[in-house]
Amino acid sequence: MLLSEMKEGHTGIIVRVGGNGALHRRVLEMGLTRGSEIYVEKYAPLKDPIELIIKGYHISLRVKEAANITVDKVTP
Repeated sequence: MLLSEMKEGHTGIIVRVGGNGALHRRVLEMGLTRGSEIYVEKYAPLKDPIELIIKGYHISLRVKEAANITVDKVTP
């Protein structure tokens, strides 16, 4: 499942971070690495961006960027 498809309040484990170039590097530098647990706190009113909690930090990602991240073991 893609991170952009997760619902509010769900938790998952990052399996793969896609993308290329600067986008890929920026996502990795923000701490979204393989094996990390990620929690979808909420979506903005127009569904873009997504607010996430990873490693105790709040991060906002555009839906287009979140579509490059694959997650597994999604639980409510």
